[in-house]
Parts: sequence; structure tokens; C-alpha cells
Amino acid sequence: MATDIFVTPDAESAAAAAAALLAEAAAAGGSIVLAGGSTPRRAYELAAEIQSDWGDAEVWFGDDRCVAPRDLRSNQLLVREALLERLVVPPAVRAIPTTLPPDAAAALYDAALTDEILDLVLLGLGPDGHTASLFPDAPSLDVRERLAVVAEPGLEPFVQRITLTIPALESGRHVVFLTVGEGKAAAVRRAFGEEPSHATPASLVRSREGRTTVILDEAAASMLREGGTGPAPTGP
Repeated sequence: MATDIFVTPDAESAAAAAAALLAEAAAAGGSIVLAGGSTPRRAYELAAEIQSDWGDAEVWFGDDRCVAPRDLRSNQLLVREALLERLVVPPAVRAIPTTLPPDAAAALYDAALTDEILDLVLLGLGPDGHTASLFPDAPSLDVRERLAVVAEPGLEPFVQRITLTIPALESGRHVVFLTVGEGKAAAVRRAFGEEPSHATPASLVRSREGRTTVILDEAAASMLREGGTGPAPTGP
């Protein structure tokens, strides 16, 4: 399936574009996979402003660190502060049980995801090309029979993680990458401008049967080949 690349003027407009997609998916009662890390925080804040009722939606996590939910390294804490606490009506939250032993947590999340239809999958991109907790050349990139697995950390914080696998992520009807900043420009080129490679895990993740959208600011897009860009999307 084709990948649509949209370049926005700056990080704020990129966050707004992603927020619009999240808000529309929530209003439609979608099943939404959220990303961790610092980049999506502003998108979550704006999505809560656009759509304060997420009562018909379900929220899942693309990955999380094996720490307590209130730990500063937890993606659950990020999502709660930036999104959930700002909503009038929250969604059903399907959090990864990160306080369990990692193997047990991954097995439970894998079982929970079985037969689940994921409407929107939001992903980020690390400077090394990782997405979710799928790191370069990791064994998890070759997993095809599981939807969630334990992942060893490829960068700080160096704690074990639970991550959705490529089959889980590519099952999303709409896969959305949100990436900003000049520090991500080389990874953006490898992920979206070159041939897929295990050295750049994000290059391996595309919606299998739906749409893939890449939202960038100008800094992140600065090393992409010319062509394939357009105005920021306003809806899914």
C-alpha cells in the first residue's frame, strides 16, 4: 500500500495534524494504539482539546517500559498526563501490565490483542530508526507468530520493554508516523526514502491493508528526496 508523506512547517503544526487524526478516530469509537516518547505529547494535548469525549474509543499502547505506571519512564504516565486527565469522558484503556514479569506481561498483552481490530496506530521514530521498542537488527523484527513480545532496550532508559510486533502494528487500518526535528532527518530518510532494512525498523512497518501516513516538520524532512510531499492532513 502507498505511503503518504506530509510535511508541515514546524513541530506544532505536525502535532496538530496528528491530533486531528487521533480526535477523529476517537469520535468514531476507534481502537487506537498510542506511542510513547516525547514527540507525541503535544499531539495528545491538542487531541484532548479537539475531542473531549473518548468514551466510545479504546486505547492501546505500542510499547512500554517494564516499570510502575507512575514511574517517570512509563508511557502510561505520559498518556495519562497529556491525554487522559484532560478528557471529559475517557476511553477504555488497555494498558500493558508492566508490573508483571516481562514474559507474563507480553503473553497477556499478546492474548488481549488477538482478533482485535486496530483502527489507528500512532508511531514515532528514533534517531536510530527504531519505532515502538523495535530496535535495529533485534530478534523481535523477525517475530511473526506473536503480537507482543519482550524487548531488550536499545537506548536509555535501559530497562526491559514490552512492544507490539510488526504483525500487530501493520494490522492497523491507518498507521501514522509522527516525527519532528533535525535530529531525526537521517532516520526519516532511511525509513521513508530508502529500501526497507532491519537496520531501520520503522522502514519495515506499513499498514498491511489500509493507509500509512507520515507527518513530518520541515526539519525532519530535510534529508528526504524531493517528491512525495504535500499539505498536512486534516483527517484520517
